[in-house]
Amino acid sequence: MRIMHISTRLILGGSQENTVLSCEGQADRGHHVSLVYGPIYGPEGSLLARVRRHGGIETMETPHLTRQLNPVRDLRCYFDLRRLIRDWNPEVVHTHSSKAGIIGRLAAWNQDVPCVVHTIHGLAFHPYQAKWRNALYILAERIAAKRCHRLICVADAMGKQARAEHVGRADHYVTVYSGMEVDRFINPCWSRAEVRAELGFADDDFVLGTISRLAELKGHDDLLDAVSPLMRERANLKLLWVGDGWWRDRLLKRVADMGLIRRVVHTGLVNTEQIPRFLQAMDALAHPSYREGLPRAVPQALLSGVAVIVYDVDGAPEACVEGKTGRLVPPGDTAALRDAVQWMMDHPAERAEMARRGQDVCRTRFDSSAMIQQLESIYISVLKQNT
Repeated sequence: MRIMHISTRLILGGSQENTVLSCEGQADRGHHVSLVYGPIYGPEGSLLARVRRHGGIETMETPHLTRQLNPVRDLRCYFDLRRLIRDWNPEVVHTHSSKAGIIGRLAAWNQDVPCVVHTIHGLAFHPYQAKWRNALYILAERIAAKRCHRLICVADAMGKQARAEHVGRADHYVTVYSGMEVDRFINPCWSRAEVRAELGFADDDFVLGTISRLAELKGHDDLLDAVSPLMRERANLKLLWVGDGWWRDRLLKRVADMGLIRRVVHTGLVNTEQIPRFLQAMDALAHPSYREGLPRAVPQALLSGVAVIVYDVDGAPEACVEGKTGRLVPPGDTAALRDAVQWMMDHPAERAEMARRGQDVCRTRFDSSAMIQQLESIYISVLKQNT
């Protein structure tokens, strides 16, 4: 098959990693694969070097595919994508992320592509932005849903939320859990002792890690509010922040103002291949993000044998089951977040058992090879119906 993927930004992020793994797996299976993306900039890094190292994926940057709403650029992007689709002549167009998903589906549908699918990694409409913006995104998603053959969700929660806003038909939805390179996490190349020593952690330190962009709605402020009283009581509690973003300087200044600069290790930007390494240093992972399709850091931590604390939003409960594979916390409840961290510190045996159960669940549910096989089956099913 000739398969074209379209994604807004090829930064270091969960939806982008999912997209790249899909491209790599499909190319490895002998398909002709291309990846279209918008300009890459800022402190959030890029996956482009990884894509090019693979060698089997044709890359195409289109200049007008940007995240911000801009009617003039968006219209130009639509015509750019129509031209790219016409010239490359794919049998399958698979879109990712909101902007690329909306414009890409319209362009592919109007070029009569026989299989047009879209993956919902996370929804553009959510409670933390203006009502007018939500209304605009919901309308756009309703229109775009009528111009594709399948809506793929990285977690069941995404389908439920989209259908609640009357986006698409129920029979168009299918859940394909976001895939991970599970062996990288289950059998890492690094030992816990060597990674902790490199980062300056003592043997008896309790390392609470986060893996996410330092950005709005990711919960780093909540984490500081929650654990700073606990850190004053327990000298061995340390934080490990993996990632970078537009809020880095503000957050690190806040850490310094709180007198915690020696208690927080910030790695800066880390490529995806290094994530299993830093997970080896953690005793627990905290992911207090307010909105996620499926928070990839959560199954990645569980695959690594690290227990998790997660805000109970979107697809998080499909990896973190309260009391069984981790602790779920109401979003914004910093007291409950603090209690969950303290519980993890005080119950090492139960924490280890949670991580073990989580690893058993995640090794099959989130295996990238299973994701790639499911996607191929969806493409073939649609093509059989339409050719």
